[in-house]
Amino acid sequence: MKLGLGLYRHQLDGDHFRFARQCGCTHLVVHLVDYFRSSRSNRPGDQPVGDDTGWGLAGDPTRLWSYEELAALKREVNRAGLELEAIENFDPAHWHDVLLDGPKKPQQLENLRTMIRNVGRAGIPIMGYNFSIAGVAGRVKGPFAPGEAEAVGMDGPYDPPMPNGMAWNMVYDPQAPPGTVPCATSDQLWERLRDFLAAVLPAAEEAGVTLAAHPDDPPLPTIRGQPRLVYQPRLYQRLLDLDPSPRNGLEFCLGTLAEMSEGDLCQAVDRYSRQGRIAYVHCRNVRGKVPHYRETFIDDGDIDVPRVLGIFAANGFDGVIIPDHAPQMTCAAPWHAGMAYALGYLRACLGSARQSA
Repeated sequence: MKLGLGLYRHQLDGDHFRFARQCGCTHLVVHLVDYFRSSRSNRPGDQPVGDDTGWGLAGDPTRLWSYEELAALKREVNRAGLELEAIENFDPAHWHDVLLDGPKKPQQLENLRTMIRNVGRAGIPIMGYNFSIAGVAGRVKGPFAPGEAEAVGMDGPYDPPMPNGMAWNMVYDPQAPPGTVPCATSDQLWERLRDFLAAVLPAAEEAGVTLAAHPDDPPLPTIRGQPRLVYQPRLYQRLLDLDPSPRNGLEFCLGTLAEMSEGDLCQAVDRYSRQGRIAYVHCRNVRGKVPHYRETFIDDGDIDVPRVLGIFAANGFDGVIIPDHAPQMTCAAPWHAGMAYALGYLRACLGSARQSA
């Protein structure tokens, strides 16, 4: 197993690459979507939470991720002594009608194929995605972690209607007419996922890119009245069963799985790591389950992190593990301190798990 760090778009610079190396990381997982440029409530350097207006404006639908910019980013990461393991999340501007089953779906599927080919040509092996109409929404911030460190949680169901022009918790059309997005059914959402995989997996196989599906966060049956796909551990299997391709993989988020109302986390780790379909892992800790939970320090929550990493090691998982979130610590660099805390703990646990395997 390899230690990595996840970086948002505004963090893709030499200082953050050096910070990753100083914390013992060998790999990066990066976001090219900018969740902070226009949100009225997200703060750069922290994880996005948003409000009823979402995470702000999506990107430019006409500007696809080019091979040249992806290759340049990979070269910069490599010069810092790191490997670029994955891109995480498509921009809603590029696939809102894939999620909503709208009129631009055919062209957007073709655009996704183009970008996946560019990712592969640049030598980036994984493309993470979250197939969700509403996206990550309904979370709150507060002094939830020990020492009143700021962290994220949830205080109950979150089902206000989603306004027209929004998908995946971002606004792709600020000129959309008044009204709300019609609620899909669960069957319709699974059918849209089936269409997506059928359209893009051949391109991913050709490009040598693994598509890695994130579970729904927060893992409730509905958010903003829209259905969710993987809100219980067993539903990951339904996603894998849609296509046997080894390029149909999982972005395995331990915190989200621990928040789910059913299932045993260690059993889920064992089940899915044995299948060899986990592309990479998010590791954070939480207390409680939806719809009431709190994120906390990596050594403080309901997840027995050393035990989980031991299961991964015993089953031969050799991918990248990143701390996807961490509480903000009280100092001049809250994000850096929280991540350094998490990375140091993970590094020690990974060393122990390797020795025991």
